[in-house]
Order: sequence, then structure tokens, then C-alpha cells
Amino acid sequence: MVRTRNRNESAMTKVAVVMGSESDMPLAEKAAETLEEFGVGYEVKVISAHRNPNKIRRFALDAPGEGFGVIIAIAGLAAHLPGVIASMTTLPVIGVPAAGGPLSGEDALYSIVQMPAGIPVACVGIENAKNAALLAIQMLSLAEPALVGKMRAYRRQFGDDAC
Repeated sequence: MVRTRNRNESAMTKVAVVMGSESDMPLAEKAAETLEEFGVGYEVKVISAHRNPNKIRRFALDAPGEGFGVIIAIAGLAAHLPGVIASMTTLPVIGVPAAGGPLSGEDALYSIVQMPAGIPVACVGIENAKNAALLAIQMLSLAEPALVGKMRAYRRQFGDDAC
């Protein structure tokens, strides 16, 4: 499944939101809502790293050429998706651990943050897809000044006037 939001307002790089299973769609939708709020283009994809290793490899290798600047990877019980993607691309990868199983997502959290040296994966809190989208936006803002202003305005609504 691929869900896409195209933006016409600028040539900003887009974000890939990847999950291994349709069951993670509610988290993907939270990330998508935040990306929409900032006018950032994205695609939502369901690609299982252990069921479709060739497909995830093609995605990771082709992602820069497809216009992606950041990848958000949602992972639950089989929490290897962010690390697998990160091992195949130089794009920043942000892992979102999904709550589930007997450890309520703590196993996914540890799996994502304990990547070996040389293959970094950023990680947000369990189920915190909104923060993953905000972090992706901050990364993209390095090359897209308009996003800096949008992020400052967003932060001001919480009383953060230091930005």
C-alpha cells in the first residue's frame, strides 16, 4: 500500500513513512497528519523487511532518487525495520517503536536504539509518531528555510519563544 500527499508549493524533499504491517497504520497516520500540517510531502508504504527483503532493499537504495530526504520507520514486535533500512541507505532514519507484545513496546525501543556503531537510527518514544514527523521536519529544515519559520510558529503555540 502506498499513500501519497504531493505538495505543489515548493521543491522540498519528502518523507517516507514505512511500516511492516497494516496494523501500524494508526501511527503512520499520526506522522502524516503532522507532515500535512507543515506542508511536507510524504508517502506511506507497507513493506515488511522479513517477508519482502528484496522489496525493502530496493526501496532503501532507491529512496534518495525518489526524492526522499528522511525515512520514518515504524516497528513493533519484529522491530528490525528501522535498522534494516538504515543499513541500506545514508538517509536519516527515525524509528518509531510501536507498543505491543508482552513488553508493551519496550523491546522495540531497545531494538531500535541499540544499533551497532556505524549504522545510526534516531529513535523517538514508544508510539510517538508525531515526534518522529517533527524531527523529520527539523532535519528537512536544514535545506528548506521555510520550514524553520513554520517550526518556530509551531513552538510558539506552546510558549517556546526561545527559537
